[in-house]
Parts: sequence; structure tokens; C-alpha cells
Amino acid sequence: MEPWRYSPEGLSIALRVTPRGGRDGIDGIETLADGRPVVKVRVRAVAEGGEANRAVVAVLAKALGVRKTDVRICAGVTSRLKQVAVGGDPVRLGHALRALTAAQPD
Repeated sequence: MEPWRYSPEGLSIALRVTPRGGRDGIDGIETLADGRPVVKVRVRAVAEGGEANRAVVAVLAKALGVRKTDVRICAGVTSRLKQVAVGGDPVRLGHALRALTAAQPD
């Protein structure tokens, strides 16, 4: 099961974010204790004043080849668990995300 859902507008992605993670990047897919899969994202920014959220948007936009304005946090603004919408071609975005997460198994 993949931690993203397709829509006509793009993708909705479930994330687990690690602020102050030492580097910015995507670390594969993890299964939470309740069985839900999430994409692991690590950012250097601290979780204060929205810095980590801005860094998450930047990391996803760069990794998926979209503009920062195409990435928005829909839920979990103050949580490590977030739901993010990415606008664009859903098939292309799905392929890109699958490639980014396949290299790092759980």
C-alpha cells in the first residue's frame, strides 16, 4: 500500500516529518504502529514559526519537480504527521514519488 492517493489535480501524500534531521531529504516509506504507510521526510529546519513546514514544501517541490506553490499542507501543520497535496500530473507525480521512495526500504 502506498502512502499517497491519486486525484485529478495531483496527489495527496501522508508524511512523517523529522525536523532538525541533519539534512533535507526523503527517506523512504515507513509503516506507523496503526498500519498506515507514510513517506518519511527529514528537514534541517526547526519546528518553530513554520520553518519546518516551509522546508517540507521546498523538499517535496524540488524532489517532484513542481513549484513550491503546487505543494500545500492540508492537515497536520503543527504535527509531525502531515497530509500534503501536490498539484500536477498525478501519473508523473506518482512515478516520481515511487522512484524516490523505492531506494530506501522500510
